[in-house]
Amino acid sequence: MTLRSKLLVLLAAVLALSAVAATTLLHASDRAARKDQAQPGGPRVVDGRVSLVPEAAGRRMVFRNMAWGPHRDELSSVPAGSPGGTRTASGVKCLRFYAAAGTGICLQAEHGAVQDSYRAVLLDANLHERAHYALPGIPTRARVSPSGHLVAWTVFVGGDSYAGTNFSTRTAVLDTRTGRLDASLEDFDAIRDGHRLHAADLNYWGITFADDQHFYATMATGGKTYLVHGDLTARTLTVLRSNVECPSLSPDGTRIAFKKRVSGLSVDAPWRLYVLDLRTMREKPLGETRSVDDQIVWRDGRTVVYSLPGDYGADLYSVPADGSGSPRMVTGAALSPAYL
Repeated sequence: MTLRSKLLVLLAAVLALSAVAATTLLHASDRAARKDQAQPGGPRVVDGRVSLVPEAAGRRMVFRNMAWGPHRDELSSVPAGSPGGTRTASGVKCLRFYAAAGTGICLQAEHGAVQDSYRAVLLDANLHERAHYALPGIPTRARVSPSGHLVAWTVFVGGDSYAGTNFSTRTAVLDTRTGRLDASLEDFDAIRDGHRLHAADLNYWGITFADDQHFYATMATGGKTYLVHGDLTARTLTVLRSNVECPSLSPDGTRIAFKKRVSGLSVDAPWRLYVLDLRTMREKPLGETRSVDDQIVWRDGRTVVYSLPGDYGADLYSVPADGSGSPRMVTGAALSPAYL
């Protein structure tokens, strides 16, 4: 092949690759533009005021609206008893969210020219920013203590999925009264079988608060996961049980809903939902048979709510916490619910 022929082949290859890149870019741009347009049959979303304070009209659910349209990703509110009703959108965008007692935590993305950065925003009852903190990775979990005095968040700092084992997380706890930030649970002492655990691969995620001193979380080491009980005063994390991920404490503090790896399932979808009785340490499988990669939320003492992938990112489902019944869709195109 002559030099001229080689150059023509190279030019043709470059032009072909450029055409592919341009087509991909146009497709992505078109999809992004369509996400800003409301879709037929989707939920009705209107501008309005969203508050984190309980109202006389009854309980409400505040969540991240995933429906395509101008209010996508905004914190929105619906009556808890009518989750499919008109959504009131706040204008505040979050990737992950939770709230309790008038305090909210919103994990946000800040889009840059080269790459995105992330931050945790502490919100007051009217969704006004009280403070914000730079995050070292991609947001994945958020919680607030029942009193609203403590908030916690977890980010991925390596890898991007809990399904495998090649990931690293960072979990922080913030005292909203003093501003004290424990930037990583890895600074606490891990206790297993009465002895301090020394391991280079310790990983923590998914805090759920009992009160303003005690909490539960997931610890991972040696390819296994554990339920740990945390003490903020003693700065300890004590192992209680193995094979527990993303715990969520019931309103009465007696049970923990969690996801558990079950042998024989796909490595990409390895979990089933369970509830653990903290008094007897007996666990019970729930009626949801699909793999759920979420930190469950208790709607009340009888029902838990969680997300599964949906047409617009995620849909919310519920199932009885006693192992009876079967899953029911709560609402579509929604994520990160908090019941107020």
